[in-house]
Amino acid sequence: MKLYAESLARFQGGSPYIYPLYGLGELPQAFARLSAVYGGTYMLHKPECKVEFDADGKATGVTSEGETAKCKKVVCDPSYLPDKVKKVGKVARAICIMSHPIPDTSNSHSAQVILPQKQLGRKSDMYLFCCSYAHNVAPKGKYIAFVSAEAETDNPEVELKPGVDLLGPVEEIFYDTYDRYVPTNDHAADSCFISAVR
Repeated sequence: MKLYAESLARFQGGSPYIYPLYGLGELPQAFARLSAVYGGTYMLHKPECKVEFDADGKATGVTSEGETAKCKKVVCDPSYLPDKVKKVGKVARAICIMSHPIPDTSNSHSAQVILPQKQLGRKSDMYLFCCSYAHNVAPKGKYIAFVSAEAETDNPEVELKPGVDLLGPVEEIFYDTYDRYVPTNDHAADSCFISAVR
């Protein structure tokens, strides 16, 4: 109970939960700092990284620009090891810039809304997330909302309309569709931990 009460005072939003300011880029930055404290190596802004493997197929390092950082484990996204993932679908996403919070969320600077698949007549749920200038991710007075769902068509504008409509007036909107991958490797055997892209 004491920890909960002390945690409430850490962030001006009155929540005891960790919430990254300046966007999700703060998470890898925090990891890099912690890694450095314990003697870890963190590679930033390195083009064309290649994961190196030994004769048994176990990851031994990552090479970029002729330099190899030795390691026992590799954590990466699917683009680094395309032969160890499979495409399982697509995700439709909309990024919306607004000057107001999502309506009916008590003027919250951040909110997450899940629209159930049955309510939408879809095979999967639709997700809305909104953050704002209060989190240092947008200019003062601006909000950024993300609407996403598993793509069931080739038309993200139509497919994401139920979620976008809940946002109220949108100043600018960007649509795109991304491939979705899941790892097919045995991470215990190759020491590669590949994120699933959703």
